[in-house]
Order: sequence, then structure tokens, then C-alpha cells
Amino acid sequence: MDMQTKRRFVLSAMSLCALLTCLSPARAEDPDLWPTKGWLTSTPEEQGMDSAALARLVGYGASHSFDSLLVVRHGRIVTEAYYAPYTADVPHEIYSSTKAVTGTLLGMVYKDGLLDRLDHPVLDFFTDRRIADVDDRKRAITVQNLLDMTSGLDWDQGFEGGKQQSLNDLYRSSNWTQFILDRPMAHPPGQVFNYSNGNPELISAVITKLTGKLAEDYARERLFDPLGIQSWHWDRDPQGLTKGAEALYLLPRDMAKLGYLYLHHGEWEGRPLLPPGWADVLNHTLVNVHASGDPNESYSNFIWVFPDRHVYRMDGKNGQLIVVFPDLDVVVVTTARKQVRYKTLIDAVSGAVKSGPALPLNPDAIRQLADAIKDAAIEKPMSISPTPVIASAISGKTYKFFDDDVGLRSFMLDLTDPHPHFDVEFSLHYPAGSSVKYSQPIGLDGFYRKGAPKASDPGIGLITEARGTWLNGQTFVIDVPVIGSGEQQEVILTFSGKKLNLHRTVAVGEGQDVSVDGEQVIN
Repeated sequence: MDMQTKRRFVLSAMSLCALLTCLSPARAEDPDLWPTKGWLTSTPEEQGMDSAALARLVGYGASHSFDSLLVVRHGRIVTEAYYAPYTADVPHEIYSSTKAVTGTLLGMVYKDGLLDRLDHPVLDFFTDRRIADVDDRKRAITVQNLLDMTSGLDWDQGFEGGKQQSLNDLYRSSNWTQFILDRPMAHPPGQVFNYSNGNPELISAVITKLTGKLAEDYARERLFDPLGIQSWHWDRDPQGLTKGAEALYLLPRDMAKLGYLYLHHGEWEGRPLLPPGWADVLNHTLVNVHASGDPNESYSNFIWVFPDRHVYRMDGKNGQLIVVFPDLDVVVVTTARKQVRYKTLIDAVSGAVKSGPALPLNPDAIRQLADAIKDAAIEKPMSISPTPVIASAISGKTYKFFDDDVGLRSFMLDLTDPHPHFDVEFSLHYPAGSSVKYSQPIGLDGFYRKGAPKASDPGIGLITEARGTWLNGQTFVIDVPVIGSGEQQEVILTFSGKKLNLHRTVAVGEGQDVSVDGEQVIN
């Protein structure tokens, strides 16, 4: 048994042991449990849930590109699954669920008295800047408008047929705060919901203005330390500010703590961390997100709400969810590489809740759940095709690319080396003319091979795995997940003489396809 297999076997065994640990079932009269130093675990039946129904949910996750699934009831984890090749010890990017964390920090700033009111005009915090297109509408933007995505700033995030031009332009900008403030107005503030990364980025800048600290540093002191969150990474923008909209990496168990804080009305260990009512999301004045007036999905303080289901969620791209069920005393966390179907998840969890107090133990159902969790942690090999004659001819040859828009400079696939791998070189925006190279092992036996953590990702420890096979006599396909990124890429290489077409697609999840042509050079 190799080390990778041993590691996954141990994780599976730990999950099984945790699931079968017999703890006193929670009752209505039990004191609140605070998982500051770690979560307690329980069988689902001891917390009034059905193991067989949760086993089906774990199986659903296996067929829908989950990386992890956690279900917490009455303060105890009743289901915890990690899907190979992802493992429990890797912080996972939560994408736009980061926005809800940024909103939470703003609530703490407000509770601390550093922000006098939520309807405070935003431009008051940036009087040291020269801002373009200032008019009465822009002067009227409030902090609450930012939190509710109703700032009125002109912004194309890519929804409703857009090309996410504003987002692309933001990423090219050297000063994100200035870029956002300079946006022209499309609507009067408070009137139109328009989902925008610009709003939480401004909130992060406001937090720094009011606290004198980066949002991440304020989070460490006021949020992460009290909740016992010790492992995280949070990217910064070109000016060094904490990104308010994305790029926070957390362990799934720590994601669940954020949901648990909201489930307990913003209190932790009996201490209020948030202003009264801030965490009672279902009681907020909600912003409808559809022009049609559909009441079934709303928004408040960077949190998505299903008022008809009495459920709300912190929501990140490709299925990074923290879902709170206040009526059921349940928190659910998913990390994934494909957008989760919200109502399917809500129905599955709600259907698994059978009572408030404990149910009779059901050994067969508990075994089904344990088997599903164990199976999820075992890597399933891809099918392998015969190696064509062309393999030796292209192996070790370098192909150059000249498409500046894509940024790919060169690619080399070596299938004859004792340790098969591919090397790839990308251009960097800064400094001009520079590039970065990666070398990635690749499995040819149907199983992934793991690369080393990338030096460009300090503090994250992101690891790329790869496996590949021949699709036909000229085409080689590489399956490339980045562990903890919520994304899985597929690279299709088509060889023809000295030419190579490289087509990159996001096999599961969201992303833009890329197709470029390269030519073999003399090594």
C-alpha cells in the first residue's frame, strides 16, 4: 500500500470512527455546544436524522463533483465526507462565500462603534481620493447599499448575458478601490439589485479605513480567533488590501463554524460578536434579486435567502456553500467543483430530519452511511486506452505558443521518462516580459499523480494532480484538478506533425475554454 493510499485509508477510518462514536444525544434542554477547539460528532439518529437519507446525499455528492460534505445538527457533526482526491486537511477556496465573511466583519465594525450607521455615505470614507463621475447619485451610495448589491454603480459581472467586462477590467487594474469608485452610475442607489464584486471590495477598503487594519487582520482578532479558526489564507489586491469578494481559503470544518455563528444569532460561547439582529437573516429587509419579483430568492448583507424555505446560504462559485436551516438547528457545508443544486440539497437535508430528539439507532442505515463516506474517499481510476505510435515521437518535445491573450508560452509532455510529467510556461503581467514555469507529474495508470505546492501560492499549499490517457491516435487528454480550488480542468492535446493544438476546458465547474496552436521547437 503506497503512502497516498494509506493516507486516504486512515481518513476513511477516522470518518467511520467519528460517525459511530456514541455520544449523548442533544436535547432541547442541553446547553449550546461551542466547537471552538473542535467539533463533537454523533450518529445522525442520535440527533433526530436518518442515516440512510444522508447516505443518499453523500452518494449524490459523489456523482455531482463534491469535494466535501458536512452536516451539523444540534452542534454535532452527523455526516462528514471528503471526496478523493480532496482531503480534510487542505484549506478550500470558498470563492464568493468570502463576501459573507466580509459582511460579517463590517457588522463587527458597526458593533464596535467604529461605523456610526449603516446608511453612512460611502464617499465620506474616501475624501482623500479624486473620484470620477461624482454626482448626487454616487454621493448617495451608502454602506447598506454595498451590502445589498444595490449601489447603482455600472458593473458587468457576467450575469444575464454579460461578458463580465467590469470584472476583467478590475483584475487588470493596479488600484482596485479607485477603479470601483470611478465607475459611472447606472441606477440610483437602492433601486436595482446588481451582483458585483466591486461592492464587497469597497467594504474591505472601508473596514481598513475604520479599523486601521487589513480586513484579514481584523478578522484574525475579532472573528477567527474567537471561533478557533487557525488555518486559512486570504489573498490581497494589488494595493495590498484584503480581497473582499473572494479568495479566502478555509477548512470545511471552519466554514461550518461561520454557519454555526449565524445559527446562534451572532453569539459565540455566550458572547455577542455581531450587532443584535445582524445574524437573524430571515428577519432582515430583503432585496429581491429578480426583476420579475419572484419571492423565492432574496439577498441581504452578502447572504442569499430562500424566505419561503426559511433557509439562507453563503454562496461561492462552483458549490462552496454554507447553508443554515434555523428552524431545524442544522448547518450544511459543501465544497465542490460544480454548482450545487440548492433546492436538491435543501430537500435532501430537510427530508433527513425526522425529529428533534433522538431516533432509535439503525445499524443498517448507519452502515450505509459509513460505506458511502468510505467510498467517497477512495480514488476511482479513469479508463486507459492503448498507447499509439505517435507517443514516442512527441514525448519530450517542446511546443511554443504566441497568443498573448492566453498567456501560454510553451508546453512539453514527457511520457517516456520513468516519471511521466508535463512542463508548462505562462507569461506574467508583472514585471513585463517575465514568465513562470511549472512541472507536473502525470499518472498513466488511471490514477492521479500529485505535484509539489506552487511557490506562487504562499500559505495556501494548493496542489495540482494529473492523470492522462490517449483519446485516439493523435489526441491525449489530461485530467487536472487543483486540490482545494473548486475547479477541475481538462487539457486536450491534438498532435499533427510539428503542430500542437492545446484546448483547455473546465471539465466541471465554471470557466472559459481556451484553444491555442503551437509549433514544435528544437530542444
